[in-house]
Amino acid sequence: MRAHYFFLFLVGIFQTQIVLGQIRPPGLGNTNVATWSAFAFRQALDTTSQKQSVTYIGYARISHPDNYNAFQKPGMLIINEEFYNQFAQHWQYSLALSYRRQAEYIDISPFSNDVPSIKQEFRIYSRFTYLWKNSRLKFAATFRQEFRKFFTPDFQHWNETYQFRSRIRYQLALNLDQHKIHKIILSGEQLFSISREIIPTKTWTNFSYKESRFCIYYSFDKKKTPFIFNLGYMNNLVGSKNVYSGHYIAADVIWENPLDIFKSKKGKHVEGLE
Repeated sequence: MRAHYFFLFLVGIFQTQIVLGQIRPPGLGNTNVATWSAFAFRQALDTTSQKQSVTYIGYARISHPDNYNAFQKPGMLIINEEFYNQFAQHWQYSLALSYRRQAEYIDISPFSNDVPSIKQEFRIYSRFTYLWKNSRLKFAATFRQEFRKFFTPDFQHWNETYQFRSRIRYQLALNLDQHKIHKIILSGEQLFSISREIIPTKTWTNFSYKESRFCIYYSFDKKKTPFIFNLGYMNNLVGSKNVYSGHYIAADVIWENPLDIFKSKKGKHVEGLE
């Protein structure tokens, strides 16, 4: 099993791909299918667009584990703010703050609300990315480190009170036409974490592999408008022994430079969205 984790780590390091302007769904727990939608504002903070801010709000609905009704019940609400700085031709870092509110359900039929029924999360994370591109392809390798703090609806400590999580991601974007209006985006990511638990006793879990996420997206970016439209699919493989698989349909819209609506030229794309 250790060899398996090491292999996943090597895949994440050496399969460099790029993250190009889509907002991928979060992990949504024990569900067969889910829907995810998001709306984002991306604003250049300097004249060269090397520094940018991305703000988005996203919402998910999920099915029961025993059916395929993707709109059956609430999943998660996310509000996210991230700042990017491409400080060299091939290198970029970012810092972000996120609030997440997730509905919790029991794992057996009738899959009703758990007690407590809502898990709140505050997340701080940073990203460090290597970038490469030519006229047809874009790719990147990204290491992301997160600190996650969990609360009940009334801000009491959750059983898993906080967590440190490491993510290794790779993504490839392929332009389908010479004007770069239509794109196909492929990505994969492995997640590892260690948590502090307080029930039944205060203890640290082992740092270990948790899940993998694989995405395919179609992106439409009409250059004469400030909007980018993305439609995609994500397969979420959770666990290393009793693995379960979730299927997510996702759609998002990104509004480029909303504070610069009187400018005729769109800002340069930032690499590295969620």
